[in-house]
Amino acid sequence: MPPVRNLPPGYTIAYPNRDKAASKASKAIVVLLLLVSVVLMLVVTIGGWTKLEGQEPLNFILIFLYLFFAFFIIRWQRGLLPIAAAVAILLLILAAIAGTGAAGTSWFDRNKAGFGPTGSLFGGGGLSPDVLGIATLLLVPVQALVVFFSIQAFSQGWNVEVEVPIDQSRRGGAAPSSVNPAAV
Repeated sequence: MPPVRNLPPGYTIAYPNRDKAASKASKAIVVLLLLVSVVLMLVVTIGGWTKLEGQEPLNFILIFLYLFFAFFIIRWQRGLLPIAAAVAILLLILAAIAGTGAAGTSWFDRNKAGFGPTGSLFGGGGLSPDVLGIATLLLVPVQALVVFFSIQAFSQGWNVEVEVPIDQSRRGGAAPSSVNPAAV
């Protein structure tokens, strides 16, 4: 439960760092990258369903987590940014191993003779192994960008609060010389 605030009459809480263009851009980039990651994971999960070899639950957990992160980051929840970066590092490692075939067979190797066709989640033929390999390898740079922009956004101080007069907050600004920083 958050602590009770005793604001002076006529004052409200403002978040000046959330109004900066850099903060808004960082938030939008992080959310966009998380959603691109979800699309790529869905492509691999749905299009290569029969060849995932037990990784389906992990893929759905990661998809759910990324959607969860995106939802709360849109709402300025700064605390999820380092967690999103940590999960992105995990996914980056998994995608690099799966895409390059470092642990055995890559998606690209499945185009050769001796490998069965890929089946979709909904039955029927899945995507070609080359498309699945490209989607898997695309996850690597996307996850690196998620890590970079999440850490950058975390350092922008979205959580900084200041007490401002209500009429000043309506005008859209908090002059640093006339505000009293509130403890976070």
